[in-house]
Amino acid sequence: MNARQGGFSMIEVLVTIAILMIGLLGLAALQTNATIAEIEAYQRSQALVLVQDMADRIAANKVNAAAYVISNTGATVATCPTSPPIAAIDLCEWGNKLAGAAEVTGGGNNVGAMIGARGCVTQPTPNNYLITVTWQGMRQSGFGVAGTNCGSGLYGAGQRRLVSVVVRIGLLG
Repeated sequence: MNARQGGFSMIEVLVTIAILMIGLLGLAALQTNATIAEIEAYQRSQALVLVQDMADRIAANKVNAAAYVISNTGATVATCPTSPPIAAIDLCEWGNKLAGAAEVTGGGNNVGAMIGARGCVTQPTPNNYLITVTWQGMRQSGFGVAGTNCGSGLYGAGQRRLVSVVVRIGLLG
C-alpha cells in the first residue's frame, strides 16, 4: 500500500507548542532578571553620586570636617537651616537627598534615591573620614557586607548594599 502522509499529527503540534512555551518562559525570566539587574545598577550609581557629594562637601569645609560625623541619616526629609554652621546645612541637604527628596511623584512620594537609603560619616582614624551609603537591594546577595554598621539591621537578610569612600584631610595649621 502506498499511503500518503497528509500533514502533521496532533502529537507533533503539541510537542512543538510545548517547546515554544518553554523558550518563551525562559525569555520572560531573562527579561525579569535583566530588569532587576538594571535597577540594582541604577541604585549603585545613585549611591556613588551621593557618597561623592558628601566627600566634596567635607573637602570644601576641611576646617570643620569633624562636624560631619553622623550615623544613619536619610530616614526622613527635613527642613534645612539657611544659616551657618555650613556642616549642619550640608548634612541636612545630604539627608534629604538620601530620603529621595530630589524627585517627588504627583502623590507626594519621595522617589529620588535608593530604596531605604541611609548615610553615615565616621572618623575611624584622625584626619580620615569614612563616608558610607547603604540601601536595600532588590534580592538577596551571596556576599556579606562588613566594615561598617551603617544601616545594619534595616534590611532583609542579604539585601543590604553599601558603597564607601575615605576622605583624608591634611593636617591644618
